Amino acid sequence: MRVLVVEDETKMASLLRRGLERAGYAVDVAMTGVDAIWYSTENEYDAIVLDVMIPSPDGFEVCRTLRARGQWAPVLLLTARDAIEDRVTGLDAGADDYMPKPFSFAELTARLRALMRRTAAERPVVLEIDGLVLDPAMHSVSRDGVEIMLSPKEFALLETFMRNPGQVLTRSQLLEHVWDFAYDGTSNVVDVYIRYLRSKIDRPFERDSIETVRGVGYRFRAA
Repeated sequence: MRVLVVEDETKMASLLRRGLERAGYAVDVAMTGVDAIWYSTENEYDAIVLDVMIPSPDGFEVCRTLRARGQWAPVLLLTARDAIEDRVTGLDAGADDYMPKPFSFAELTARLRALMRRTAAERPVVLEIDGLVLDPAMHSVSRDGVEIMLSPKEFALLETFMRNPGQVLTRSQLLEHVWDFAYDGTSNVVDVYIRYLRSKIDRPFERDSIETVRGVGYRFRAA
């Protein structure tokens, strides 16, 4: 198994290399984002251990670049930043897992083994309904060939709908999937974001994709 370690701190890079080699991996080390992209382009890796805070481009951008080029080796992000926003950014960039520093080396190798046990990495399926195209890997949306800019929550809401075409989704289901909190009967955040989505994906294209099901929730028309 061949692993690429991307880490600009010399001591940490050395520790990772030695530890992974003792665990039986062949290891290459890159210390900048530019080198990481070059190594990944020139070689095939079974996994990539990628530090976020590396010389430009940073780990997030490296991950986006690799995914955009069709390279789907599992990526485990490492960072000293443990904010939820950073985790979300990393996963949205195409990373498969995320570990904050400091970390247990035993846990890191366990996570790498879990990533490698998965089936061969493939490009996530692009969702397309009635001219509306959502690409989870590139985090992009377009309709009739026109790019549509969505906020992260708008994107997550639309992806939930497009993965469940024709199915009525309650406000409670949407809150749990997109906002990760339970519906208390008073929040109107779903209705607000439905309006935002309609103003971006439907009205400019004279479509009516999101149907209101009175007393229940919303449904994304299958065609």
